[in-house]
Amino acid sequence: MDNEINYKSNPLHGVSLKTMLTELIEHYGFEILHAYLYINCFKTNASIASSLKFLNKTDWARESVENFYLYQLKSLPRASAEQFLLPPRDRVIPEGQVPGKPAELSLEDAEKLRAKREQKAKGFRAGHGRSTTTQRARSPAPRRKTAYADKPREAAVKAPSTSVWDNAETRASGSSVWRDADPWGTRKE
Repeated sequence: MDNEINYKSNPLHGVSLKTMLTELIEHYGFEILHAYLYINCFKTNASIASSLKFLNKTDWARESVENFYLYQLKSLPRASAEQFLLPPRDRVIPEGQVPGKPAELSLEDAEKLRAKREQKAKGFRAGHGRSTTTQRARSPAPRRKTAYADKPREAAVKAPSTSVWDNAETRASGSSVWRDADPWGTRKE
């Protein structure tokens, strides 16, 4: 049985995060990286050193940058459903697929993409997790008829307080009952 991994099929094998980040910054710049990835290390105090420090500590951001590197800079075809579940460094590209030309990205395209994502998220939130295109107009569910539905609610009768804490007279008089009921000794006399 052969348990050997074919590293030739993994485009990120041997590529350090620093090398990847340097290539992305040289080709796109910090402004476009921030516009597409929404990661603040590309906006505030934007430098390779500070970005590396953040990306090394944060898995989700590093995976986002690796995805951007694979599918925007290297223009590889999208991963299959099985491969997409894996982190980018564990994905295997089928043989015969080679990197293409880097995608041409602009700030205007990033703004359009952001508006599209915002609209989709707004529809998702309004549908409570359902896509708004497939959601039917719903009316509220009818109330159940119960034996108590027709009766008016009666005011609840409050039972007299038996607790030392609720008895205003005991508190005001400063009796020993109040001192005994204060186990933490927080009451000042």
